[in-house]
Amino acid sequence: MADLPSITVAEEDYNRLSTLLERMAGQSDVADGLEEELSRADMMPLAEMPDGVVTMNSKVRFLNTDTNEENEVSLVYPHEVGDSIQKVSILAPAGAAMLGLSIGDSIEWPMKGRKPIHLKVVAVTRNA
Repeated sequence: MADLPSITVAEEDYNRLSTLLERMAGQSDVADGLEEELSRADMMPLAEMPDGVVTMNSKVRFLNTDTNEENEVSLVYPHEVGDSIQKVSILAPAGAAMLGLSIGDSIEWPMKGRKPIHLKVVAVTRNA
């Protein structure tokens, strides 16, 4: 397994996600993976979070390094996804992998029924 990039998580996101994970204990491999991600994260108040770090409700632009195409998604809580393909739930494998990354970080993005794609964070816009 490749070395994981260091991640920074807003304390407010950590607290809300911890509550969500407590309610889901043992119900999902993705939730278990998210819990592992949170356990290795550095935390700081959202107000002090540097620009370019993925937080909840951020818009994240990625470069697919396999195809050289760019896409943008928002990282949201499960109840906010709806039927939008532009929103990724924190409880989706890709959403859990995205939290706390910074511009320049790369991840392997799980794709249902296909091999993973390789993405690099190129821009992050934090929504109010």
